[in-house]
Amino acid sequence: MAEDTKRSVHIERTAFGRYRASNVRGGQLEFGSGEDTDFTPVELLLAALGGCGAIDVDFITARRAEPESFTVTVSGDKIRDEHGNHVTNLDVHFQVAFPDGEAGDAARERLPQAITQSHERLCTVSRTVELGTPVNAHGD
Repeated sequence: MAEDTKRSVHIERTAFGRYRASNVRGGQLEFGSGEDTDFTPVELLLAALGGCGAIDVDFITARRAEPESFTVTVSGDKIRDEHGNHVTNLDVHFQVAFPDGEAGDAARERLPQAITQSHERLCTVSRTVELGTPVNAHGD
């Protein structure tokens, strides 16, 4: 059987500058233009980068030990230049602590490799950004 590769979200305008994204599983996410507390599209991009890596790293390291703390901070500079608006200097920073003991030591030892493996091979989001995949925009 062929693998289903298609992914999609549906975005609906709910008010001026406010939108709701829905996925095929029924999940919904509100976002906007930055006039309120909702995430902006750029912040969603940063969250997608960090979230994708977090899932990979968590799945790899938690096999050895459950983390005591696990945070990912993602940052970048939103600029406008001759290429238009875009984000530069993307940085994904992991801060993960494991318990003392043999299992925690094994997880700590595996952490750097897990981060590298996620970035260089596993994380679809960062791989797509790094590879520079073209985007087709069109309307009816």
